Amino acid sequence: MQPSETKPKTVIVGAGVIGMAIAHDLLKRGRDVTVVDEAEPGRGASFGNMASIAVTEFMPVSRPSVWLQTPGWLLHPEGPIRVSPTYAPRLIPWFLRFFWAGRPSKMRALEEQGAALCRRALNDTTVLLESIGLKDHLSATGCLSLYASEEEFEADRERLDMLDRHGFRYEVLGHNALHDLEPELAPVIKKAVLLPDNRTLNDPYAFVSRLVEVVVGQGGNVVRGKVTGLERANRVTGVRLDDGQVLDADTVVLAAGAFTGRLSRTIGEPIPLETERGYHTQINAPGIELKHSIIWPAKAFMVSPTGGGIRVGGTVEMAGLDAAPDWRRSKITVKRAREALPNLRVEDATEWIGHRPAFPDTVPVMSASAKVPGVYYATGHGHLGLTYAATTAHLMGQLIANETPEIDLTPYRVDRF
Repeated sequence: MQPSETKPKTVIVGAGVIGMAIAHDLLKRGRDVTVVDEAEPGRGASFGNMASIAVTEFMPVSRPSVWLQTPGWLLHPEGPIRVSPTYAPRLIPWFLRFFWAGRPSKMRALEEQGAALCRRALNDTTVLLESIGLKDHLSATGCLSLYASEEEFEADRERLDMLDRHGFRYEVLGHNALHDLEPELAPVIKKAVLLPDNRTLNDPYAFVSRLVEVVVGQGGNVVRGKVTGLERANRVTGVRLDDGQVLDADTVVLAAGAFTGRLSRTIGEPIPLETERGYHTQINAPGIELKHSIIWPAKAFMVSPTGGGIRVGGTVEMAGLDAAPDWRRSKITVKRAREALPNLRVEDATEWIGHRPAFPDTVPVMSASAKVPGVYYATGHGHLGLTYAATTAHLMGQLIANETPEIDLTPYRVDRF
């Protein structure tokens, strides 16, 4: 091991699950690591995600079948997508890239880019959890995709065909088998697909908090502060905070989720990163027991059993980083969840909003900067930040250490747009 004063210094901007997992990996590689975030670690999107290691959910969002449904969704007051009228003009460039990404000639390549990460995700997550003493925080049961009719099932055929192409496991369950597994489901649910490798984490915030403990215990630093820019000469030399402090660095990793775009612009490298605002309702006394997480594609919601009860979430709101929450969005998903779970009680519950970082092609950026040597990006994981976290950390560790990553990272480069 090198003396501590000669260790290469890495500053990671962003103390969510992505940033903390990368910090854990880089410490094992002998680097001096500091993580900086304006907020408490794990209190952003990592706090309120749906607690799912969702290895089957890599289908690109932009595709012709979605284009056809989008106008109806936008016009419906309880549709799965809401775009703020005042923010909509700023979204025009992003949506142009979104539609271009979904052209049929590009779809299979985008599928493979997501599948390449998802093939590793469950194993990498399991290894990371074991290494920090949280092996028992991952469920042994999978996820159920629900259908109230044969028409709903056939409408989801596109996703099942994709899973067949890429070799992901699933099992179709009829009414009796399904209700034997989950007796609390309403009789209206006629059929389901069991996704056995989609697991649930007991508490995503506890996961990040434990990563912080381990990182600090191994000599890393976690700093509260607002980053205002990067110091650089021929390459990056440090991270500047709003109190005037500069954190010296040989390498900087921008892993600030949906806020990464603000930092990339300070080095002349704008990226088409938007926030897909997500809501959840954490129900502390649900009055029912649920063994599997459930999704109902036709209703666009998810329910996950967590250590604190049951979590309900789903839908997408595009209104930027600064707009006030619209708590009607969380109430919509609870309303739909009760259609599937009629005995669900919601008297003791809390609501949350967070920012999912989204690129138009649904593929994250894991890349060196094309503008400033020593700067790296790990952002844009969309709805799969928790799913991809351990894999991203492993690949970014290899990239930063000048090793050959086990997955070709060319498709995830920052200058692909």
